[in-house]
Amino acid sequence: MSSEAKKAGRPADTAKREAMIAAASRAFFDHGFAATSIEQVAADAGVSKVTVYNHFGDKRGLFAAAVECECEKMRDQFAVTPDMRGSLRDRLIAIGEAMVSFLSRPEMVQFERRIAAETEHEPEIGAAFLAAGPHRMKAAFAGLMRAMNEAGEVDIDDVDLAVEQFASMCKGMGDLERRFGHPRDPVRDRQRIEGAVEVFCKAYAVDECERK
Repeated sequence: MSSEAKKAGRPADTAKREAMIAAASRAFFDHGFAATSIEQVAADAGVSKVTVYNHFGDKRGLFAAAVECECEKMRDQFAVTPDMRGSLRDRLIAIGEAMVSFLSRPEMVQFERRIAAETEHEPEIGAAFLAAGPHRMKAAFAGLMRAMNEAGEVDIDDVDLAVEQFASMCKGMGDLERRFGHPRDPVRDRQRIEGAVEVFCKAYAVDECERK
């Protein structure tokens, strides 16, 4: 086959792969790993079962590719970029709201459930999710917190620990409850975030977050 012919075939191969991963993602995260079949994924993607096997080897390989794709989508969304012109209190509230809002989305809750179920069998799947999502969010927030530290707004010795404390307070029991089917309570979420900011400010802020 000529190099021109090979180049011409690449876009089609890429389109097929993307279609298979998209179909697999829908099936895996809507119905779970066990209930998803290669045959159905192939039919939904408009390809043959053999094509799926040729690209991914088996169902576990297809699931791993679907997880990698979903994690890639999350990378940009796990950014913490509040308006730095506001007060420290306002910025912390914005960070807490952005984090809780993202983690509370139904598709995110469902995604976490599927990842947790499959991590028991494939630990690397859980590791990939943590690296692309929670650890990325923590690193972004820690970067902002170090900048606040250097600016003299807060006095924190262990920034990574402080970030974990703030995130845990913002999520509270709401994060766990949503994983087990409890509906989101926006009012309680707001109270958790404001309470987290209050405690955080008392512990670390040089001026107690411009307390009112």
